[in-house]
Amino acid sequence: MEARTRARGLALQVLFETDLVGHPAADVFKERLEEEPLSAELAEFARQIIFGVLPIRDQLDIILTKYAPEWPLDQIAIIDRNILRLAAWEFGVQKDTPVKVAINEAVELAKQYGSDNASRFVNGVLGSLAAHQNEILCAAPTRQVIQVTKKGK
Repeated sequence: MEARTRARGLALQVLFETDLVGHPAADVFKERLEEEPLSAELAEFARQIIFGVLPIRDQLDIILTKYAPEWPLDQIAIIDRNILRLAAWEFGVQKDTPVKVAINEAVELAKQYGSDNASRFVNGVLGSLAAHQNEILCAAPTRQVIQVTKKGK
């Protein structure tokens, strides 16, 4: 598995748990890193995804709903919803990852973590959204990144 794919997988696990049960993202992130250590560079990449997505989750959801109108957000599996958020943030806000790469990575995450049809669904929604990626940036104009503090500071 590619190194950045592993970092995306870890970020997805954190986003999923915070969405599902509301645990504090910083705590979940720390626990996941203890379970699956990453290099400092990859941990930073995962952190940027997590704390880039979380503050704009509602705005991302509005946009995703627009490009998946037949699927109300509450009917999209939690894991799929977070894969979509992650990819939309990566190519629409962060913009360091090419759109095709972000979509391919999201499809791979959907194959690994989602249901049998998740990869096709994720590919379809993100493919529709890709042509409108500036809409994501307009909804979330700042590249807000929250610093994760170390325990005890």
